[in-house]
Amino acid sequence: MADRITGKPLKEEFPLARQVGAKAERKLRAQRNPARTVWLGLGMMGLIGWSVAIPTLLGAALGLWLDEHYPVSYSWTLTMLIIGLLIGCLNAWHWVVKEHREMLENQEDDDE
Repeated sequence: MADRITGKPLKEEFPLARQVGAKAERKLRAQRNPARTVWLGLGMMGLIGWSVAIPTLLGAALGLWLDEHYPVSYSWTLTMLIIGLLIGCLNAWHWVVKEHREMLENQEDDDE
């Protein structure tokens, strides 16, 4: 609901109309470059997967080494595997929150 001559929004424009317009504009932009969104999504899944897998595997390897060189009544392998998994999950959570913030900032920029 903008003035056709000046392109400025009218005073009586409703918030719902602005939201619908912003969503339609984002959808049109996404349709112009569909490969980018697919590859971006796959890349993000890979990043999150590796950010969990690598610390978990490193923790398991460290645990195996500790079990060989410093035997105790509990399993170093299991302990380090769990610690590595927790570190990996925190790392993945960090990346997801970062990407979510960037998406929200892009939406706010589009809404203006």
